[in-house]
Amino acid sequence: MASEKATVDSAKSVTMTDSAGGDSIEMQVLHGTIGPEVVDIRKLYGQTGRFTYDPGFVSTASCESAITYIDGDEGVLLYRGYAIDELADHSDFPEVCYLLLHGELPNKEEKDDFVHNITYHSMLHEQLHRFFLGFRRDAHPMAIMCGVVGALSSFYHDSTDINDERQRMIASHRMIAKMPTIAAMAYKYSIGQPFAYPRNDLTYAEDFLHMMFSVPAEEYKVSPVLARAMDKIFILHADHEQNASTSTVRLAGSSGANPFACIAAGIACLWGPAHGGANEAVLNMLEEIGSVDRIQEYVNKAKDKDDPFRLFGFGHRVYKNHDPRATVLRKSCHEVLDELGVRDEPLLELAMELERIALEDEYFVEKKLYPNVDFYSGIILRAMGIPTSMFTVLFALARTTGWVAQWNEMISDPTQKIGRPRQLYTGATQRSYVPVSDR
Repeated sequence: MASEKATVDSAKSVTMTDSAGGDSIEMQVLHGTIGPEVVDIRKLYGQTGRFTYDPGFVSTASCESAITYIDGDEGVLLYRGYAIDELADHSDFPEVCYLLLHGELPNKEEKDDFVHNITYHSMLHEQLHRFFLGFRRDAHPMAIMCGVVGALSSFYHDSTDINDERQRMIASHRMIAKMPTIAAMAYKYSIGQPFAYPRNDLTYAEDFLHMMFSVPAEEYKVSPVLARAMDKIFILHADHEQNASTSTVRLAGSSGANPFACIAAGIACLWGPAHGGANEAVLNMLEEIGSVDRIQEYVNKAKDKDDPFRLFGFGHRVYKNHDPRATVLRKSCHEVLDELGVRDEPLLELAMELERIALEDEYFVEKKLYPNVDFYSGIILRAMGIPTSMFTVLFALARTTGWVAQWNEMISDPTQKIGRPRQLYTGATQRSYVPVSDR
């Protein structure tokens, strides 16, 4: 595995001095292979009796990882050292899964073996079909996915021993393999259609589209253009460093919870609109704008700092320059629209005009508010006929690979311990209990 442990910079340290008492503590500076230096504060509380205060952990390195690297200022996203655009252009999702799990790209034999394992784990235990019947038909697909993934441990308890490396890998393969099946079943259940079983003769992306859209009444032919676009969406969403859902998976895993429970926790976190629901927000925004004629009105509202209206799908919290995933998906977006012949569909026509304005308008260019990955993925999924309620489900499907890779890395780390964030307490100090008759 191509990774290196963090190193201590003996020539560098950070000194914190108590301005009141004059006491000082010297803290080591750690180096990774690339990225910001890290101040080691592990002994801070023991030596000073003080915690650091960092709401949202935005300035805190919560772990050591060799999986994904992001440089938001330069618009860089690397999986195990490989640029995301190179992987999206030349690789496929199963190969990227192998890379994230094992640290290196597979040779042909390794890839064939991995693809075989994933392919032949794609069916669900038949009893799980009855589990779906416990949900209301109008249940949100993410609610179904949370429940079903959490229940997998009761069906596959032969792969829940986290101390057994082989069992960990079997569980990882099972989740990567079964997630498209679960996602498609959640969709089929919501629209009242029969479940479609996976097919071993199809690729990962092709099989997902088949399970989503095939019906017993006629043969479903998978479009190579749509399958390629879906494969790229999976690749681009496979991992994204220590985001909220990945941190949730690691935190759940730090307690020794079984892998299925950990991934279910990640799905629950991803469900939040501030995280996994961004591409759904793009479609809702487009529907609010309504027509091409009203774009300028809403662009002006977006420019007005006193107006609460927000343009979703432009700019990114992490990427301050451009989102490298968006660059890849923009091409796929236009290929899909041409393949389906839906450029004239009002909502998609509106989206394309908004894209043109954002790429040319001085305000957007100056503030680097370029269309991001959520903008293009939302348009692609809408064009394919996938309802907005399924957008976050597809995100979870893709991100499962990153989650299991991060989980495996954490469990394999001999220094890992249970997560235990601390707090700045601002409640009442100790007080005496007053009987209810005296209150």
